[in-house]
Amino acid sequence: MNKTLVQLRKELHQHPELSGKEYTTAKRIIEFVKKYHPTEIIKYIAGTGVAVVYEFEESGPTIAIRCELDALPIIEENTFSYTSHNYGVSHKCGHDGHMSIVAGLAEWLSVAEFNKGKVILLFQPAEETGKGAAKVLEDERFLNLDPDYVFALHNFPGEKMHSVIVKPGFFTATVQSFRIQIKGKKAHASEPENGVNPAMAVAELIQVLNAFANPNSNSKNFVLLTPICIDLGDKNYGISPENAELHYTIRTWSGEVMTVLEDKIKQAVSEISSVHQLKAEIDWFEFFPASDNNSECVALIEKVAKQQSIELVGHPRSLKFGEDFGWYSSKYKSAIFGLGAGEHHPALHHSDYDFPDELIDTGLLMFKGLVIDILGK
Repeated sequence: MNKTLVQLRKELHQHPELSGKEYTTAKRIIEFVKKYHPTEIIKYIAGTGVAVVYEFEESGPTIAIRCELDALPIIEENTFSYTSHNYGVSHKCGHDGHMSIVAGLAEWLSVAEFNKGKVILLFQPAEETGKGAAKVLEDERFLNLDPDYVFALHNFPGEKMHSVIVKPGFFTATVQSFRIQIKGKKAHASEPENGVNPAMAVAELIQVLNAFANPNSNSKNFVLLTPICIDLGDKNYGISPENAELHYTIRTWSGEVMTVLEDKIKQAVSEISSVHQLKAEIDWFEFFPASDNNSECVALIEKVAKQQSIELVGHPRSLKFGEDFGWYSSKYKSAIFGLGAGEHHPALHHSDYDFPDELIDTGLLMFKGLVIDILGK
């Protein structure tokens, strides 16, 4: 196990930062990689992001390897020596481990004897909010690097330790969150007829939205609607309320199904609010496009795993969680794969989760193998 990278991982774990605020994290990464003499370090990509570039003598393929800088707004329940110093914020998705793997490539690339091509180590901000990758693709400095391939990994608790989980086509779901704001008219609780109470509209909306669901994950028309928060009135028993909010997250496999679902939601909100004489607005946010794995990239991942005698796990269907890596797959040849974190390991986003340090070496083997296969030909 690489002690230097384990130490980096634990330092990153102790100093987590939320999406879009990863200034100290980015600085820590820059300090770590600059001693390995990259060709160029591009700072402040998409706000706090960093691109570490290694360019070899002749022109050739350009490979971007992406990881995430941000942590989550979760109170850590672990008791080990390197717990989060930032109360209420912690690395509960393993991004500290992902960064350590990608940072570890810098030492290897600094002495690698490739004759051609370019490797970009991309430390991306704001994955958890779905905003980071989209902003990277709006940054001219990244676009000018013009990668031919983009790769990433994500650790997967519940899967056998060190196994590589891969799937061509849609690897993760299309995810969208939204908020419905409803406004009626306040009245005395004894005279609700003098106001417009949104309660019945809320009840009706919940039923109608639920009817749009198709929870069969094997179906191409899979639709999952998860109620996140419902806010109606106050605990004041003399008042018939006027305002309500409903928050949902919705998931589909394809963008086309998502578009149809969004239209259904808009129509339902419009019709129900009109019937109940209410004003309603919908706000859409935290969009994660499906990560559509390129078949050539998947074949490369499978080839490297076999060369390194790493167990391959083929996933029969897409994964339900969101990953903003999908923005890259819409523009470049790309693939994201899973790295098994242990069948009984605490789940992602749980307060007692921690990235397994032994996965750092496995991640390095996979990424090194991909670079060697593409640039070493």
